[in-house]
Amino acid sequence: MHTDNLSRWTHDHAFDAGNAAGERGTRLVLWITLVAMVVEIVAGFWFNSMALQADGWHMSSHAVAIGLSTFAYATARRYASDPRFAFGTWKLEVLGSFASAIVLLGVAVLMLVGSVTRLLTPQPVQYEEAMLVAALGLVVNVVCATILGKAHHHDSDHHQHGHDDHHAHHAHHHDLNLKSAYFHVIADAATSVLAIVALAGGWVYGWSWLDPAMGIVGAVLVAVWSKGLIRDTSKVLLDREMDHAVVDEIREVLEPADNPAHTRITDLHVWRVGKRGYSLAVSLVTHDAALSPHEVRRRLSVHEEIVHSTIEIHLCEDEHA
Repeated sequence: MHTDNLSRWTHDHAFDAGNAAGERGTRLVLWITLVAMVVEIVAGFWFNSMALQADGWHMSSHAVAIGLSTFAYATARRYASDPRFAFGTWKLEVLGSFASAIVLLGVAVLMLVGSVTRLLTPQPVQYEEAMLVAALGLVVNVVCATILGKAHHHDSDHHQHGHDDHHAHHAHHHDLNLKSAYFHVIADAATSVLAIVALAGGWVYGWSWLDPAMGIVGAVLVAVWSKGLIRDTSKVLLDREMDHAVVDEIREVLEPADNPAHTRITDLHVWRVGKRGYSLAVSLVTHDAALSPHEVRRRLSVHEEIVHSTIEIHLCEDEHA
């Protein structure tokens, strides 16, 4: 068989087109975060302000996490056509998101430890300076959140365009890598808001305990977001997708209620290979001698999210089985 004739049966394994808007957004946010971090640390040394230095170093942890997201995008794009990756490189983005979530959890732990320590051993606070730092951090994070939010909407609009209502509920898979970067920015913004509220209470009413108390609240909030992100990314990395709605739809197609050939699924595996793409491996047993893998793929073609399939068919000749 000539190579030209084989081309119709072959395909590449780049099952996800990537998110160019998300990559550009995270790269821009990374540079903004790095600049703000350096400015705060340098200003802290220059003005001998521990508040500025502390916020600058705190921002560095978010810069590391957002840097991981940016690196994951670039690596996935660079190796998208590398045949060594059996199902493409999309999971590199998910892996970056998982690592970012771990960093976010570490930030929550540090916030909690620092807040409890400050609660047990109160220290004088320079309220005006600290509020200025918190306000600066909030402005930076609002700008970054806006950039990432636009990238998310651009990606959603791009992939939902042209989908009909039947597939609409499969078109809302989030870019977990972009989501992790967004969570870092939102977490930092939330802690800035809590800090401003706490510092205002301490400045006006003398409630020095409010600052570490709000730190504890912020740490719990960040930990909850981190836990959710770890759960979502782990689900994809460990291929725990058999409770997804698409699995039930596959069963309905291959084992319909009106099934004169008594075709049955004996083995089925479904896993995600892109934000909106799934691969499946299925083993069927049937009395229908005419059933072929091509016919099975035709039946499954109504579900555009199934981008790769491996089909095994066993003919059962015992009519009473």
